[in-house]
Amino acid sequence: METYRASSLPTRTRAAAWNAFYSARIDAAELTPADRDHFEAEIRLGHLGPIGIVRLSCDRSVIDRTPRHIAASSSRTYTFILQAAGSGAFAHYGREATLRKGDFTLCDSAAPHSYRVDEHSEIVMLRVPADVLKEHLPSPESYCGRHLAANDGLRATVGALTLSLCDQLETGLSFDFHSRVAHYLLEMIATSYAIAFDSLIEASSVISGRHAKVTLYIEQHLNDPELSPRTIATRLKLSSRYLRMIFAVGNETVSAYILRRRLEECARQMSDPRWRGHSISEIAFKWGFNSAPHFTRSFRERFQTSPRDYRRMSSRTGGGGTADVRPDANRPADRPPSTGRTDASRASAVASRRADPDRLDVDQLTNAGGAQLASVAG
Repeated sequence: METYRASSLPTRTRAAAWNAFYSARIDAAELTPADRDHFEAEIRLGHLGPIGIVRLSCDRSVIDRTPRHIAASSSRTYTFILQAAGSGAFAHYGREATLRKGDFTLCDSAAPHSYRVDEHSEIVMLRVPADVLKEHLPSPESYCGRHLAANDGLRATVGALTLSLCDQLETGLSFDFHSRVAHYLLEMIATSYAIAFDSLIEASSVISGRHAKVTLYIEQHLNDPELSPRTIATRLKLSSRYLRMIFAVGNETVSAYILRRRLEECARQMSDPRWRGHSISEIAFKWGFNSAPHFTRSFRERFQTSPRDYRRMSSRTGGGGTADVRPDANRPADRPPSTGRTDASRASAVASRRADPDRLDVDQLTNAGGAQLASVAG
């Protein structure tokens, strides 16, 4: 497995360079460390047959993948996330999973997600192409963002097996057995999910698939003020009646789902210290609300408190351990603090390197063996 460490970067450029590296080698995202000046992280990359293996060790941070990042991606990948050590919170598909040692969750690269690492943690990611996973777990979207806790024998065994296989990959598992072992591992994980969420299997696979498709569309367009059952039905070429029938399996109407998700995202952003520079109204309008009174009334009904009091209480509790970084005033409100660079800033970086030959940049991120990574940010 290849090993890369953030410690090979100078302090002043480490966060930006590591974010660019993560986006280039794993998934395009915004990775914001809680402490930019003393951030440590390590990534080990490998393959087990069709499965991409990522072992991530990092300090407190937040990883956000937004529709902006998804639009630039081509292939769809599902990732089983194993919290090998430490703890975190994973928000995805309208669900939030609090992860502790041994817990799993599933991530769809085609849908936005937020992963808050609450303490120094070790995370294993099993990245599986969509067509491969569907051979083991039909309608995987139905399981995304769900919490698979390590509280019984089989799930604990699957977690231990995953870590053991990662260790064997590093010490030299024979390549001849990679595909066979990958198949066995995916079967074990899929069986764990099937046992834990057997009620999902009872639903019609056609309806479940349609529900997942509609949910994905909503998640990708949640901040569009024009999003409604009518526009969804038109865009996905469904009748309004069929759309209602699809959502009936979840005991929630389409409009209710959209409202709930918008309120949840507003609440999450209001409790995030990175967004203290934005008003409550800005956050509400950013998530598709077009009336401040309607937002305040809906928020109070959902959370039994006003948006202002909710934000004040979140501030007292530290905002869930997220980084205290405010968005730039000139950046669109739907984008978290940027650690990437524009073409102009890249040109500036080149000029700076000419003036300061000792300055390291993202293109100079080195792996543990000393080999140089070329154009990580490109």
